[in-house]
Amino acid sequence: MALDPVTAGIGLVDTFIGKFVKDKDLAEKLKAEAHSEAFQGEISLSLGQIEVNKVEAASQSLFVAGWRPFIGWVCGVGLAYTFILSPFIRFIAIIAMDAPPEFPKLDTSDLNTILLGMLGLGGLRTFEKVKGVSREK
Repeated sequence: MALDPVTAGIGLVDTFIGKFVKDKDLAEKLKAEAHSEAFQGEISLSLGQIEVNKVEAASQSLFVAGWRPFIGWVCGVGLAYTFILSPFIRFIAIIAMDAPPEFPKLDTSDLNTILLGMLGLGGLRTFEKVKGVSREK
């Protein structure tokens, strides 16, 4: 698993402090300060992203706020075709035709990746509704 730049940077700071600061109490204090600053930076980045998400969700433009529902419908239609429609259509085609055509198969591994991402964003959507920034308001 690759480290993010902040985690890698903290590791370097810890190594540097461990090598060059001989006083153990001072070293621990410096490490704690470095970790605290990195944590505060992560929090400010997350809060900034939340603000961007709020602006996107509040937009009346379909091209800004409509991408989540669009991707959700694409995933829903893809899963419905793959797991519901396609088996029934194949069954009917086998019964009704002498030589049924080959039906297209969707790559569900890619579809599942998108779906899992969307389910994660579903939590964000719930947060938006609770905070009153959903599109319906």
